[in-house]
This record gives sequence, structure tokens and C-alpha cells, in this order.
Amino acid sequence: MQTRPQLVLDIAGVLLSNMSLRCWKEMIQETNLSAEQLKKHFGGIKRDLWTGKMSEQEFWVSLGKAYPELSISRARDILFDSIVPLSAAQFLERWSKYADIHLLSNHCKEWIEPNLGSLSTYAKSVTISNQVGLCKPEIEIYQLVETHFVYGAEVLFIDDQEKNLHSANQLGWKTLLADEEGKWTREVESFVVPQT
Repeated sequence: MQTRPQLVLDIAGVLLSNMSLRCWKEMIQETNLSAEQLKKHFGGIKRDLWTGKMSEQEFWVSLGKAYPELSISRARDILFDSIVPLSAAQFLERWSKYADIHLLSNHCKEWIEPNLGSLSTYAKSVTISNQVGLCKPEIEIYQLVETHFVYGAEVLFIDDQEKNLHSANQLGWKTLLADEEGKWTREVESFVVPQT
């Protein structure tokens, strides 16, 4: 019996939308802030948030201290509303019939929680950076995901950021960069679905 392929999917930018500049712009509509300023602040603390060194609550507190004119409750609502399933999420059920699916994401679990249930239904494992204290492209987080694989199986990893593909390549995984149009899903189809 042939070993099922292992399909590793990033979440944000692949299955769910990323936080966009539009999201930051909406947050600051009633202030004198610039969206770039807010995005830059987030960029400076994102690693701590992604690795769990900063809790989700501490993130909002830090944002409120840095920008007192910002409505934190409104900003939270905007952020949660901006994270929605992308069209690729509809393929998970089909792909799970032919491959073991593993989700691997640099994210704050609390932010993707509303959508995680529908995604994880089809997954053998879910690894979220702020839950494990590691984040891509650190090779250790990929090695952690590997512990869930069937030995000797072929692996394909999809991410929307090229920098996150290199560590997977070092481990011998095949990699695929997700494009915004979703053309990458066709390549996944040919990887997981047996050719008749």
C-alpha cells in the first residue's frame, strides 16, 4: 500500500486572508495616525507576538499605550473581520481524502480561532507559532511538524512567503509558493490526487 502524501499548508495568505494595509487603514479612520505608522509598529512587535513572548492581550495594551487615540475595541473588531477564508480553503475536504494535511502558521491563535475549526477538521496536525514558541523560518518549527508525518512519505509545503520555503527545502520537502490568484491549487491537485 502506497504511503499517503503529506501536505503542509500555511494558514494566513494561503487558507485565510492576511492582515492587509486596508485593515490598518480602517483602524485609524477616526485618528490622525497613518496606516503605515501602525503597520510599522506591528512589524516591530510581531515576532514577540508570533512566538508567544507577547500575549494577544499584551499586544492590544501595547497598541493602546502607543496610540491612545485609537479605539482598541474597534481595532479588534476590524482585525477579526479582516481574517476570512480564501478560496483555497474549500479544497481541504477533497485533499484530505488523498493526503494527510498539516497546518503550519506564524500567527496568534486567538486571531484565527474563529476560522480554525473549519480548517482543522481536515488536518492531522495544527502548529501555530504562538502556541509552540517558534516561528518560520526557524527550522525547529518545521521539525516539530515532521513528528506528525508518516515515515517515508512525500511532503509538499505551501506558503505565501518565499523566505519560509528554504527551511522546508533543507528538510527535503517539496515546496510551492502560493500566488494570490490561487493557481497553486492546481499543482497541489496533481500532487495529492492519484493519476488514473
